[in-house]
Amino acid sequence: MELRDDQTTQHAIGNRTYIVANVEPLDVDGVRTSEVGAAIWLVAFLALLPFYGALEDSGRTWWLWTCLAGFGIGLFGVEYCRRRRKARAEREAA
Repeated sequence: MELRDDQTTQHAIGNRTYIVANVEPLDVDGVRTSEVGAAIWLVAFLALLPFYGALEDSGRTWWLWTCLAGFGIGLFGVEYCRRRRKARAEREAA
């Protein structure tokens, strides 16, 4: 591990001073985040599925369909992030 004493940047906004460290940004493309989000919606859907009767009796079947819609939208998000990652890689290679 390299210990450096890089100068930080200070910004004064109003009566507050903000200190910004000089760090490299994370290389995050959002694919893993989208995959985890879609998986969580799917798990929630599967967890609620055995309780369909109770949800129907209480008028809360929309919980189940919200989870299914979240999973479906999450799949679109995964594909979008994968295409964006691929386009960025192609642009950097060119």
